[in-house]
Amino acid sequence: MTSVESDIFEIIADKAEVEREKVISNASLEELKIESLDVVEIIFAIEEKFDINVPFNANDQDLEFDTVGDVVKAIENLIKENDGAAD
Repeated sequence: MTSVESDIFEIIADKAEVEREKVISNASLEELKIESLDVVEIIFAIEEKFDINVPFNANDQDLEFDTVGDVVKAIENLIKENDGAAD
């Protein structure tokens, strides 16, 4: 597990008030009972933690983030993009 993945898992568990051991890559946000307000709080916390801007539309969240792994992949890609832009 990468440190980014671990940090995201912790943020999701904290903000959505889900037991940490239930937060795994293939867990769907729906089965974890993560609601749209939780997703917004998670996104804000991720943006702050990694100093990135997440282009997120709450109306389209089902299309973008079905699983915890989807969130991790999207954030890892944004971090890479930001690192590349800083060069």
